[in-house]
Amino acid sequence: MGLRFEGVYSALVTPMTAEEEVDHETLCDFANFLVEEGGVQGLIPLGSTGEYYALTDQEREAVVKTTLEVAAGRVPVLVGTNDGGTRQIVAYCRQAEALGAAGLLLAAPYYSLPTSDELYRHFKVVNDAVGIPIMLYNYPGRTGVDMKPDLIERLAELKNIQYVKESTGDATRVSEIIRRCGERIAVFCGCDTLALESFMMGAVGWVGGVVNALPKAHVQLFELAVGKKDIFAARELYYKMLPVLALMEGAGQYTQFVKAACALSGHPVGPPRKPLWPAGEQDVNQLKELLVSFEATSSSR
Repeated sequence: MGLRFEGVYSALVTPMTAEEEVDHETLCDFANFLVEEGGVQGLIPLGSTGEYYALTDQEREAVVKTTLEVAAGRVPVLVGTNDGGTRQIVAYCRQAEALGAAGLLLAAPYYSLPTSDELYRHFKVVNDAVGIPIMLYNYPGRTGVDMKPDLIERLAELKNIQYVKESTGDATRVSEIIRRCGERIAVFCGCDTLALESFMMGAVGWVGGVVNALPKAHVQLFELAVGKKDIFAARELYYKMLPVLALMEGAGQYTQFVKAACALSGHPVGPPRKPLWPAGEQDVNQLKELLVSFEATSSSR
């Protein structure tokens, strides 16, 4: 497989107004910032951090159009096309392809808890319905279904399934997937607190929500670890980032914390949409302390 996607991809937040309406002006400005100043290598609207589950069909389409317009071919845009049923998912995938998406980010259908054989048949239907690459999104903590390495090995035989975002938190998964699939599947880190470990095992990229708040640090870590293969410098930066990454990933309020961190970093993107509520004052203060500490230690290098 010739690699098309690699590097740091932002699991893009969906900015909201105070009234919880999608804020397209802020989305334009923020997405442009991530590309121009943050240096990210790709954008992924409508992932978990993008609150796709809380958006209407019309809002989802509008977010995709806005993101593609801002990206303007400078970086690939992979669109999250997740839902609970195969028919709806195929429709979202075809729409994203028609709008100009470079690829799709696709988790297992949630709630129904399909078996491995049912998942294979589901993804084959989607694979056969589109002509652009698919990045599997294995996040059993959200979907209730774990796409284990043996299933991913089967799915790697399908033409368009070329990538996987591995978000189980199991440190052995990256190496096991690569051992089984070789060059047929490229792995992206999807667990922030295993980023460096994933890169050392052969991951070619990183899809994360915290990228929204700390894009330059994420890009720098990837370049040190994968581009320059300077493990010592990468480890030094990673240890400085870990307190922030661990808080965001371990608090059970990932989207809320990401949006709070964006505001603390000078790029307010509004509140999450209910049922999620903004992070509380105590949590925001803790997050602020960690971000200030990270900036202080980073600038002292």
